Amino acid sequence: MAQPAISVLIDTYNHERYIEQAVVSVLEQDFSPAETEILVVDDGSCDRTPEIVRKFEPRVRLLRKANGGQASSFNAAIPETTAPFIAFLDGDDWWAKEKLTAVMQAFDANPDIRAVGHGFYEVVDGQPRILMVPKKTCRISLDNLQETRISTVAKSFIATSKLTVHRSVLERVGKIPEELMFCADEPILNAALALGGALLLDRPLCYYRYHSNNQFGLDSRELAPSRKKYEVQVCITRYLPKLLAGFGVSPEASEILVQRHKVDMARFEGLHGVGGRLQVFRAEARYFRTEFKNPSAGYLLFKAAVAALTLILPPARFYQVRDWYGKRGLGRFRQAVGTAENTYPEMYKRVPL
Repeated sequence: MAQPAISVLIDTYNHERYIEQAVVSVLEQDFSPAETEILVVDDGSCDRTPEIVRKFEPRVRLLRKANGGQASSFNAAIPETTAPFIAFLDGDDWWAKEKLTAVMQAFDANPDIRAVGHGFYEVVDGQPRILMVPKKTCRISLDNLQETRISTVAKSFIATSKLTVHRSVLERVGKIPEELMFCADEPILNAALALGGALLLDRPLCYYRYHSNNQFGLDSRELAPSRKKYEVQVCITRYLPKLLAGFGVSPEASEILVQRHKVDMARFEGLHGVGGRLQVFRAEARYFRTEFKNPSAGYLLFKAAVAALTLILPPARFYQVRDWYGKRGLGRFRQAVGTAENTYPEMYKRVPL
């Protein structure tokens, strides 16, 4: 058999409810089957996931391993792929039929780029609820600090199930730290941004599923992260700047890339007793400095009131109030008091369906 043009790497763990839809969405691509290699890496599932995948052999190859998390799955599976391009898919997501054709056409038209991403649908209870798509097809990179800020916002369009990358990027990254039980795509996508940039297509080509069992699901939207997420973010903030320095990325650009992780980490530490109210105050001050610039007097007054609450309320109560405020869209009342510019440019559309 000739070398395939693209390898599809599906990582899965206990996805018996979803894995068949993921695999079928790859098998039904309008891209040439003869040019597509499909590898499913099972991270020690204890449900029917392997049994379901085996139904599709030999068209689909199954690689089983002991449970170790997403990075260990990538480390085991990437060397088993053979194509010059690798497309990633989580076992609980699925693709639009034209995904691979669109991605490969983008690489053909832009041979200097190292990754391609695209818009997606957020899926809840099996139904698309939100359309997330770039405002236009565009290239993102780490070429300068402003481009890095744009990339920080746009990285969701090259996260795992939206990411297709040139093999040379994976070769440069090497083994991914296995502390990254999830978010193991962070080193890969950031390396691609550093080594040539990514093209974002203004088309929704993926269905990204939120459910109760995924590691980065609905609860990831809460303002204070879980312990697992905190541990992953500690690893990212330590490892990523060192990796990117080897690709010529400045410390200033690397700091922009990890700023939001550091905010989450500071919130977790305040919530779980490391510094208490004072740590929460510091975390929210860091958030304000990271996310906003040129605030009006009214906005500064509002933020001063929020800062006072961090010192008055117990940390858990403060984050309950803040989550309640955010989930009910009460920010419109803050806008009546004052405004501030976003530090990170808005370059996408979020459309409820």
